Formats: sequence, structure tokens, C-alpha cells
Amino acid sequence: MTPRLRRRPPGNPELLPATLPPLLRRVFAARGIGEDSLSLDVTGLLPPDSLTGAAEAAVLLADTLEAGAPIVISGDYDADGATGTALAVLGLRALGAAQVHYVVPDRFRMGYGLSPALADAAAATGARLLVTVDSGISSVAGVARAQAHGLRVIVTDHHLPGAELPTADVIVNPNQAGCRFASGHLAGVGVMFYVLLALRAELRTRGRFGDGDGPRLSSLLDLVAVGTVADVVRLDRNNRILVEHGLRRLRAGRARPGLLALLQVAGREPTWLTAQDLGFVLGPRINAAGRLDDIRTGIECLLAEDAVHALRLARELDQYNRSRRDIEAQMREDAAALLVDDEAVGICLFREDWHEGVVGIVAGRVKQQRHRPVIAFAPAQEGELLKGSGRSIPGLHLRDVLAAIDAGAPGLIERFGGHAMAAGLSLRPGALDAFRTAFDAQCRGALDAAALEHCLETDGELATDELTLETARLLETSGPWGQGCPEPLFEGCFDVLDVRPVGADGAHIKYRLRHAGTVHDAIDFNGAERLARRGSAVRIAYSLAVNRWQGSERLDLRIVALEPA
Repeated sequence: MTPRLRRRPPGNPELLPATLPPLLRRVFAARGIGEDSLSLDVTGLLPPDSLTGAAEAAVLLADTLEAGAPIVISGDYDADGATGTALAVLGLRALGAAQVHYVVPDRFRMGYGLSPALADAAAATGARLLVTVDSGISSVAGVARAQAHGLRVIVTDHHLPGAELPTADVIVNPNQAGCRFASGHLAGVGVMFYVLLALRAELRTRGRFGDGDGPRLSSLLDLVAVGTVADVVRLDRNNRILVEHGLRRLRAGRARPGLLALLQVAGREPTWLTAQDLGFVLGPRINAAGRLDDIRTGIECLLAEDAVHALRLARELDQYNRSRRDIEAQMREDAAALLVDDEAVGICLFREDWHEGVVGIVAGRVKQQRHRPVIAFAPAQEGELLKGSGRSIPGLHLRDVLAAIDAGAPGLIERFGGHAMAAGLSLRPGALDAFRTAFDAQCRGALDAAALEHCLETDGELATDELTLETARLLETSGPWGQGCPEPLFEGCFDVLDVRPVGADGAHIKYRLRHAGTVHDAIDFNGAERLARRGSAVRIAYSLAVNRWQGSERLDLRIVALEPA
């Protein structure tokens, strides 16, 4: 579906300081960033004591530390869960925990979250206290099993609570009822970071650090930044501060050895790293282990203290990511064939030979192409169920849709969870047709014609003197950009002077484009299907990028949408 370009509402640039470059005033105003949100100093973070449950969790953790009792972290198998698990282990060790273990679910045998089986594994470590990361809010049975083993339980999560909460000793979740924390957009790793901040404050009051302040937890913000961006949560001011300071550590080469090793195998120079690189370079490599095998490879890479060991693990993760790409490419071809005559508003896709660890990526790709909510299913590797992963579009809260289907047809869905834009579920194979019909009906009822039109919001056209390398450098250093604070996107008409397919399969297209007498290089990633001819005129939506190669810099236009002018 070719998106319609629409100018982003301009906001009020006049409310921003006149000392800002005019283009930045325009861009920030259109994103609702006011003068009070410009500063990304770490002192601007929301206080930990406003996060419901954080102080209580800190007391329980501090008591456990003082008793010298072991703690076990229950993580998750995506990048948010992996970075959050590593953060918890490293942070608790830095704060004086004698023993910190971790367990993570096997995606293919246990499924998401703290299941009873994972609770058994946690109890087997000999720990006295279990702390969930990026999970637990829906783990009613798992928490009960852990408590039956004699474990006390702290749930730290950011997913939306269901009708029944687990009977944990403490729940820390900015989205739980009654929480007065001013941002519900923390990722799981962000919630865990706030718990560590609260624990440090509690230990200070107990005199644990003497006259000092305790360890600098800001040294772990590289992990927080990666997990936050990879989980595609909204970059409100609080998250922008967390991401910005994590990026600064990465750019300065002071990040975890595992993250630096992952950048090395990806061929990326840390100095010019952007938030987009966290999502497209680091996140997928960490995720790949959990998608195809065992996320513990990713967690161990993040925990590694030795650069040589970290590099070995990073190479393993990179190989997982290459394998994931190959599997995804075939599944995307399969999806295209399934979609030939599909007129559904809510799309469900399934093939017997699909890989359950990759269905979420395929759902996301189809969602981008069709601008429709999509759930892709694959047979579970263990058991007799289908595993589905869904991605939504603005205007449709995916978890609420699953909840409505579950309420209308109890027993149709075996298990589900997630949030507005992404969710997962399990079905019996015989329930797929009924679920497909119910999902399409729910989507049709929730989305009107305007919501189903794919509109791409841009920041308008750039003046000739703004379409420069200097502008690209300015925007690169003015982020971080991401979900809820999108990278600046511009539009304009250009003449096509040259066209050249690039990449192993020719899927990417390099262009030389002319605008107002000036020639620019441009690239359209995966743009072979909308190829423009040499000599034609096109209207494009594009972002600006600095292309660095062997010490030189030049301007690149990154094409997001293209149509005849």
C-alpha cells in the first residue's frame, strides 16, 4: 500500500527558544517538545519514589542483601528482557548482593513469562527471593508456584495488567492501577533500573555506603538504552533521557564489552551511534538467540567482562541473526503468496512450516506493507498448539482486541498477553478459523476508513539551503529519535538521474536525484518493488543521513516512500 503523505501538525515553534536553529524549532514543536523538555540532563529523570512499589521492593531487596541470601532473576527471551536481566544481575552485584542467579524461559517449551516450570527452575537455584524482569504481571500461576517453594516474589513489569493480579509480595509496574509515576512508557529494563535506584537510596539510609553515595548506576544506562529502543516503547522525555545517556556511553566506548563486541561484528563505529542503531543493529542480534535457540547466549554476552569472551559470544549472536534473516526471507515470500486474495481488515497468517520464533517479525513486515493489524501463526515446537505474534496499527489496541475475543468466546484462546501495538497468543489448531473470523470482525468494528488509510506524516519540504550535510549532522545530534518522537521526515519532488540495484539480491536501490539544480545520493532500502525509472520525476518522503566512509562524510537521502511526481 502506497502511503499518503501528510504534513505533521506544526505545533507552536514560537514557544521554543529563538536561539535554536529554525529547523529544530519546527521539528521539536511538531513533536510536542516544549522548552521544558529540551534538556536531557540526567537530573531531569522522574524520581524513583513516585513509582508505586519501588520503595517496598527496595526494602525487601535490602533485607535480602543484608541477610546474604541468594536472589534469582526471572527474565524474558527478547532484547528488553535480556538487557533487563543483565541489568538486574550487574546492578544487584554492584549494590552488594552476595549471590545473584538468573533463569529465563525457553520460548519453545515454556512460553512467555514466569510459568510454573520456570518457577521450579528458579527455586532449584536455592534463592530466597525471586525478581521478575519484563514479565510477571500476568504470571498468576507462576508466582503462586514460586511462593509455594518458599520464595518471596517481586514482580517488575511494564505490560498491561489483566483482570487478576499475581499474589506477589511487591508489584512494580507503572501501568498498574493507582500508580502515580508520570510515565507509563518505561520498558521492562527501565522499570528494573528504577528499582535499582530505589534500592540504592534505601541502602544509603541504612548507612551501607558510609559517607559515600554508593555505586554509579548510570554506568548501566547503555543496557537501559538498548532495551528501551529495542522494545519500541514511546520515547517520552523520561525515556529520551535514559536513551541519550546510554548512547553517550556507547559513543564514548565506555559501554559493556558485549555491546561493543556486537557493534564490532556488525561493522558499526560507536562514535556516531544513533538510537536507530540500537533498534536495528544491536536489538536484532540480541533477540536472534531467543528467537532461534536460547536467549542466555545474549544475556551472557551482555554480562561478559572480558572483551575476548564477549567477542566470541557476539559472533555467535551475529550468526543467529544471519540465520534468522534467511528464515524470515522465506517466510515473507510465503506471506506474500497467502495475501494475494486476502481482503481482511484483521489479517491472520499461518503455515505449517513456519518458525514460531520469527512470526512476530513477519507480522510486523506485513503490517507495514498492508497497514492492517496482522497476527502470524506457526506450530509450537513443543505441544499441540499454534503460537501467534501480532502487530497493530494506530487506532487498534491489540491486547484489548484479544481480551474482547476471549470474553466473547471463552476457551477459544488458550493464552494471550501484550500491549497496544504488539501481543502474543496461543491457540489450538482447530480454533484458527474461528479466531480468524473473530479477529477480522473485531478489527472491522474498531477501525474506520480514516484509520485504515496509510498516512505518512512528514515535516514538510526542506528549503534548498536546508538540504545539506550540515542539516543532517544537526538532526543526527539532536535526538534521540524513535517511537513517539519520530525521526524527522521530509518530502519533495526530484528528477531521477541514475538508478542502480545494490545488495546481494538487488533488493535495495541507489539513486542519484536532482533537486533545484543540486544532485543528491539517495538509497531506498528494499525498494525494488517501487523502482523508479531513470529520467522520471518522483515525489519522495525521506530522512537525512550522514554517510561516513574512510574519513569522509557525505549527505544521503534515505527514502521511505516513493511515487511518481
